[in-house]
Amino acid sequence: MPKRGYHHGNLRQALINASLELIEVKGPQGFTLSEAAKQAGVTPAAVYRHFEGREDLIAEAARQGYEIFADLMEFAYQSGQPSDLAAFEATGRAYLAFARKYPGHYIAMFESGISVNRTPDLAAVASRANGVLEKAATDLSKHIPEDKRPPASMFSAHIWAMSHGVVELFARNSPGRASPFPPEDLLETGIGIYLRGLGLIQPDE
Repeated sequence: MPKRGYHHGNLRQALINASLELIEVKGPQGFTLSEAAKQAGVTPAAVYRHFEGREDLIAEAARQGYEIFADLMEFAYQSGQPSDLAAFEATGRAYLAFARKYPGHYIAMFESGISVNRTPDLAAVASRANGVLEKAATDLSKHIPEDKRPPASMFSAHIWAMSHGVVELFARNSPGRASPFPPEDLLETGIGIYLRGLGLIQPDE
């Protein structure tokens, strides 16, 4: 029987897919290149034709994750238009949806210790994903005088952090972290409280 990685003609992607499966089960530091090669159905030596080491492999998994993430965020932003508030809230829900659907990518991106500046391509796509949230934040605050509004980069970072916290504590089946409320409700109400505190939405909305 031919090696699985060679059989479908894309060894590089087969190794990335194998690493994503291993990351989900063992974490980003819990597997070796040999295990990734075995999972992909190739010899360990074949890995080095495409990746210098495990971190290089994880970085590419993260880059692909950011590509999916950025596209998902952009789709969420567009789906909320023409309401600036709906568009902003949709990007938060997209964060939860991504973490659920692509856990291997999510871990590679946010829990592996790989810097987004490791490669120019990774930095660029990570910036694109962050840019969608900043764009939504800018739209939402445009009615506030410029000298009184908070920097869009600041409160978009706050919402990103809130989304990440909800994912880590309540959306990934962490032992002992069950919530009586759906993660989506936690995030939506949290965003609402935060935006009202900034004066970005009216108290009666």
